[in-house]
Amino acid sequence: MEWVNNLLFGTGIGHSILLIAVVIFVGIFLGKIKIAGISLGITWILFVGIILSHFGLRMDSHALHFLKEFGLILFVYSIGLQVGPGFFSSFKKGGITLNLLATGVVFLGVIITCGIHFITGIPITTMVGILSGAVTNTPGLGAAQQAYYDMTGIELPSIAMGYAVAYPLGVIGIILAIVLIRYIFRISFEKENRSAQEAADERASRATHVSLVVRNPALFGKKISEVASLIDKKFVISRILHEEKGLKIAKSGTYLEEGDKLFVIAATQDINTIVAFIGERIPMHRAEWEKLDTNLVSRRILITRGEVNGKTLGQLHLRGGFGINITRVNRSGLDLVAHPGLQLQIGDRVTVVGTETDVAGVEKVLGNSLRRLREPNLVPLFLGIALGIILGSIPFAFPGIPQPVKLGLAGGPLIVAILISRFGPHYKLVTYTTMSANLMLREIGIALFLACVGLDAGEGFVETVVNQGGFSWIGYGFIITFLPLMIIGIVARWVYKVNYFTLMGLIAGSMTDPPALAYSNATSGNDMPSVGYATVYPLTMFLRVLTAQALVLSFV
Repeated sequence: MEWVNNLLFGTGIGHSILLIAVVIFVGIFLGKIKIAGISLGITWILFVGIILSHFGLRMDSHALHFLKEFGLILFVYSIGLQVGPGFFSSFKKGGITLNLLATGVVFLGVIITCGIHFITGIPITTMVGILSGAVTNTPGLGAAQQAYYDMTGIELPSIAMGYAVAYPLGVIGIILAIVLIRYIFRISFEKENRSAQEAADERASRATHVSLVVRNPALFGKKISEVASLIDKKFVISRILHEEKGLKIAKSGTYLEEGDKLFVIAATQDINTIVAFIGERIPMHRAEWEKLDTNLVSRRILITRGEVNGKTLGQLHLRGGFGINITRVNRSGLDLVAHPGLQLQIGDRVTVVGTETDVAGVEKVLGNSLRRLREPNLVPLFLGIALGIILGSIPFAFPGIPQPVKLGLAGGPLIVAILISRFGPHYKLVTYTTMSANLMLREIGIALFLACVGLDAGEGFVETVVNQGGFSWIGYGFIITFLPLMIIGIVARWVYKVNYFTLMGLIAGSMTDPPALAYSNATSGNDMPSVGYATVYPLTMFLRVLTAQALVLSFV
């Protein structure tokens, strides 16, 4: 039965894969258990890894390190691809405030760490390890270890041990802070969803439709293209009904006359202005327009051709070439007004109005092939990861700090993923990924990362806790985790009225904690935590690495 022993306690590939699979399976199974309606979810994988590692089930250290970093890269990269298109607009609309709050969390943690160091006399190297574990920041741990080694030429195990002891309760402390803030402010998810939707409607060019009649004398006898230039709002006149000429597709050269009835698509916030400018609203629904002329059809066409990716509607000349109207573009569930400058992306759904023949012609131009979307686009995935690794490896030098600072293997890929998903279409790069594929990458990545962290931290964990003062380290780590989050969380909610779902992402991002983000996403049921996380993550990651190195270099 030697093969059984090798499989369970050996160092081969089969042993490593089996161990990782068992840790992930048991962790996910335990994550389904809820106590008082609360579950740690996928975080259980971490604790299962610690338990099995404590009882001697370990794997090759090189394979462990590789899988941990690769899993983390997959996780943060998939997040970047998802939130990238809305990242910059989110930053403009409140990202400065979120980043200032996250910076407050970072520096409060550093101040508390220094205070505990001076009060208890615990070496600063151990405290930096505890700090890195308490804020669940592995790059900070690596930066501190490298800084100490570069100064002394010695590997100091107490840094990693402090990290391992503080990490588990750090994960729990972050989630506990998220839960407590919810109960302190008696937050209703229904109200948060409603307020978030209202805020999104105010910011976004969400398209809606209205029927109106032309009453403004200044518009009589003018072309539709001239009317559009007179008002600083984007809108589309889809169909026009003349009393004598009947219903027809509205084109840029179509003249408006008194009493013409128009079917207009525009952003929700612009509708009232457009109605007041053109005439008055009439009670005529879309179905009534469709009944007026059975020769016209309205159809949604999926953009799947790579040649269309990154082009604007004006560049395609569809209205002039086919005599149709594109009234709106649906992107990630959001309807956008179809103006000539709107840039199209793979996966967009455009609403086309015209005759059956003309719409069929447009369909050939745009693609409309679900099969093409199901095919994975691996180029942006691996190109982005490669560029992210390069970016994360670039050293940034700062005055007064002898060792350069790096974004690391997590920060680099995240930033590149955000940039590629946002600007890729400008350079004909297809960045579209189905939601199921994105979620699969994300879940595999975080599962691998947590399993490896647990297996790495389990050895010597109990010995340190019981015989080397580890209990006090756990307590100090929990203070470093919990106190800054509660202070800044209360300030963010009470003073700045930050939406709770965004606040969940802010808390997880300020701690660069993927398990807390996974918990937040599962609890909220939307992507707002991911947007908040990605908004503060790059700056936070940079500050975590910088402060960990600065503490070692300043006090040793």
